Amino acid sequence: MLLFYLCFAAAFFSKAYGEITFQDSVTPELVTSARARAMGNAFISKVDDSASVFYNPAGLGTVRKTHFHLSNFHLEGSKGWLEAGLGGQAFKAFGNFTKALEVDGLRELLVEKPGVTSYNRLQFMPNFTTRYFSFGYMYSKQTKAVVTRNAADPTEDLFEYATRRDHGPYAALNLSLWGGILKIGFTGTFLQRKEASGDVDPDVAITLEDGDYQKGSAFNGTSGVKLTLPFKLLPTFSLVSHNTFENDFSGSNAPDAIVRTTDIGFSITPQIAQTTRVHFEINYKDFEGAVKGVSERRRLAIGMEIDVARTFFMRLGYGDGFGSGGVGVRAQRFEVDLSTYAVDTTANNFRGREDRRFAMSFSSGF
Repeated sequence: MLLFYLCFAAAFFSKAYGEITFQDSVTPELVTSARARAMGNAFISKVDDSASVFYNPAGLGTVRKTHFHLSNFHLEGSKGWLEAGLGGQAFKAFGNFTKALEVDGLRELLVEKPGVTSYNRLQFMPNFTTRYFSFGYMYSKQTKAVVTRNAADPTEDLFEYATRRDHGPYAALNLSLWGGILKIGFTGTFLQRKEASGDVDPDVAITLEDGDYQKGSAFNGTSGVKLTLPFKLLPTFSLVSHNTFENDFSGSNAPDAIVRTTDIGFSITPQIAQTTRVHFEINYKDFEGAVKGVSERRRLAIGMEIDVARTFFMRLGYGDGFGSGGVGVRAQRFEVDLSTYAVDTTANNFRGREDRRFAMSFSSGF
């Protein structure tokens, strides 16, 4: 079954984003998860942890244990970012890594690596999560950059960059009906966004002033539904709406509005041994095509997770034309997930240029 899905995806994808954009239709969640990334970001039916609030709040109805996550840390970076930040002589590695977290620092590092795309994301989400309810605070900062040839003047290079910071408090509720067959959930986030993008001479230092940023706040709603049929394979149908109320950002120089998108999904979860389950899931992101200029073939996501005693996890996925995978460990007081995935940075080609990324999520508490 998984092989069928993989072949289907390979035949369907063809078009990708340009270099400097954040993939809001393919990855519309405000907060991401290394666990989900390992599964090709096909996660809206499986959700059963604190990431439910942004992937599908209906998943709070399947949370098994109450957690107060004192730390919920996520870091991911592209192969290009790791090369820029950690490559070169060992005694320069620490300084380069610090530079790689800021726009101007990336300019200094990437000027020697033209054509290499750098992406990194730093995320922190302390929260209290129990069945049917969650609240916390989210912080996420993303930066993407590349030194590329100037289309207007082929003899010159440009440093293209985009940076975005999101943060704000959130709360989520879940309602389970008919013994948990139908679950409905909603997350409300008071979102504050600050972002900037541009292209400049790679040999000139960048100093981003306050006026260079677009800034604003908005109430962002995420709503979701899960329908799990009471049969052996637990077939589950899911639907999620991002920015349900289509609220715009306030402010005189506000960021562009987050487009309301709807994701749909289907999964089965057969038990293959006494303590072992395997989960297969397929999602279709933004199935209404609300985000324009994005091929529908990019929106398909496929994933699987092997669960051993609800403690050890192995994951595989496929999305944007490339494979993904990872492992995870879950205990009473901590969770660790490691994963790798990739996106295509070309505009029109299928598997045109791979941007391989690596992610780690760590959560501890009681």
